[in-house]
Amino acid sequence: MENPKTKTSFLKTILSYILAFGPGIFAIGYTIGTGSVTSMIVAGSKFGMQLTWVLLLSCLFSGLLMFAYGKYALISGETALYGFKKHLKFGKIIAILIIIGVSFGQWNSLMGILGISSNLIFEILSANIEGLSTYKYEMVLGIAVTIIVTFYLLMLVGKYTFFEKILVIFVTLMASSFLVSLFFVQPLPSDVIKGLVPTIPDVPGGKMLVAAFVGTTMAAATFLSRPLFVKGKGWTIDNLQQQKRDAIIAATLIFIISGTIMAVASGALFREGKVVTQVLDMADTLGPVAGKWAVTIFFFGTLSAGLSSIFPCLLIAPLLLADYQSGTLDTNSKQFRIITAIACGVALIGPAFGANPIEIQILSQVFNVFILPLVIISIILMLGKSEVMKGHKTSFGVYIGLYAALFFSLVISYNGVVALLNY
Repeated sequence: MENPKTKTSFLKTILSYILAFGPGIFAIGYTIGTGSVTSMIVAGSKFGMQLTWVLLLSCLFSGLLMFAYGKYALISGETALYGFKKHLKFGKIIAILIIIGVSFGQWNSLMGILGISSNLIFEILSANIEGLSTYKYEMVLGIAVTIIVTFYLLMLVGKYTFFEKILVIFVTLMASSFLVSLFFVQPLPSDVIKGLVPTIPDVPGGKMLVAAFVGTTMAAATFLSRPLFVKGKGWTIDNLQQQKRDAIIAATLIFIISGTIMAVASGALFREGKVVTQVLDMADTLGPVAGKWAVTIFFFGTLSAGLSSIFPCLLIAPLLLADYQSGTLDTNSKQFRIITAIACGVALIGPAFGANPIEIQILSQVFNVFILPLVIISIILMLGKSEVMKGHKTSFGVYIGLYAALFFSLVISYNGVVALLNY
């Protein structure tokens, strides 16, 4: 008979192993939310695997930028915006622009996340309670208020390790829901190979989806917050290799999970000519897997993605302000409570006006790309300052990768501007 203590010990070992890559969990939380799920499903349903190349490049550059920001933090002992303000010419202006740009993008994302999550819960309830659909607006708004107030209260009592453990649970649920479905709905290998060839769909909305892909996968918030989360983990210069490994694992998991969602949508919807326009349409992605249980499985996967993103999105503005001011975050401060309360209010705008959360989510991801070039330029400049990096050299290969990421971000930003003008 199996010893219960042995089983408990095994589970604790697995959990401790996962938590060893804590900062990477936050990167996944920022990146794989309902924004990513929505973008991947919409793209997979419209274009199959054609945008695989965008996802691959975004994840490659994301891993590199996570590594660069983490290395800078461990060697210098400083956080990102505080360092920019202290060491760069026009550093204060750069830091303020980054705070405004990133917070605007993340708060817009939060609006879409809350809209999709509350709509999902409503659809589940209305499917089981007769006559509830008559009160859709009131119910969706009420659910949205309940979710955001709950998370706000959790924010006031939580610490780094608490947020980290919650994210592990949500990310695991989300990944499991979509990875299981891939075994049943698989894209053609030839479609995946073709998707690695850089092409932009020449159809209405094609450019916007490309920008949304980069905005959700190569999110500036992920890199800027990394030094704070690395410090929150208690890592020092002795953890440089662990930090590097964490960045690689995080970027790899982001690619696998995002690619899986797009592949499932391609296999389930693209071949059938179905296009996603409403929240419940996305449940068709899992239809071939679970039949009548598709909505329920989709509910857990997407809701987990949404909930895993609410904490990071609420945290980003106070994180960046604390970073700019002193490099530390006090979750008990009046400033923290006020800023997160404002973020909660912004998040309710979409549900309050009854806006289509799918459209809000796609648009919000596009806005995320515009601040990205400035975020990349700043870390390139910081890595080149020997007094900041205390004599530690950055390899030529890393610099090549960072400049390639900068060029990529500029191209995508231009593409995003064109998409918004056309929209």
